[in-house]
Amino acid sequence: MNTSEKPDWAFQVTPFLWAASMSGSISPFQRGSTVDVDKPFSEVMDDLNFGGFLDIWARYDRFVFSGNLMYVDTTDSHASGPLSAFQIPGFGVTIPPGSNVDAKVDSRQFMATLLGGYRVMETPDFTLDLLGGMRVWHVSNDITVSANHSLIGSRTASYGESFSWVDPLVGGRVFLPLTNDFSFQTEADVGGFGVGADLTWSVLASINYTFTDNISASVGYKALKVDYDHNGHVYDTLLRGPAIGVTWRF
Repeated sequence: MNTSEKPDWAFQVTPFLWAASMSGSISPFQRGSTVDVDKPFSEVMDDLNFGGFLDIWARYDRFVFSGNLMYVDTTDSHASGPLSAFQIPGFGVTIPPGSNVDAKVDSRQFMATLLGGYRVMETPDFTLDLLGGMRVWHVSNDITVSANHSLIGSRTASYGESFSWVDPLVGGRVFLPLTNDFSFQTEADVGGFGVGADLTWSVLASINYTFTDNISASVGYKALKVDYDHNGHVYDTLLRGPAIGVTWRF
């Protein structure tokens, strides 16, 4: 390359579908109990209002940048018969034993991973990028409860809480050309270290097929773990499952 020439930017954007199951423990409200969650992808889809997933990658010379965005909006509704006495945050009274209760929980989770780094190895058969950055989380929950009992009559109340945190990350990205059209890629990170979450990590491994210079498709497996427990909020979950995406390069 002529030393007077400046290296060009390279960008790629990949929207993808992620058939993720969810397992773990969650306490969405500070005064609420912690509940265990174990949902296959079919149950996650039943509750899903909207889900969006996007990968962004850029390179300038040997400097690389990676971003991942996730937004999920779900509604989980329950109609429960006579229950033992319990307290709903924001309800104002303890719901007496034997009450009939309808409950609806709306949950929204936003996650953004932002990484930057340097391509430490680049050969025709192998590239390795070392990365560092952060993962931003925002979780919002709203509950609407209707209770009916002779001692309290019919009551309806709504209550909402949200919490956010930021996790530092370190990671890497490996790219291996397999043929002229096929390639293998994996990107992984780990972080938290008690700064936000106690631990968070993610990994995405995929096989890619190039259709044109600007378009390719990928099929792989993605997992995302976070273990957060602070001020009564617990968000200890593992999302994992196959993922497919289409990449545009420009």
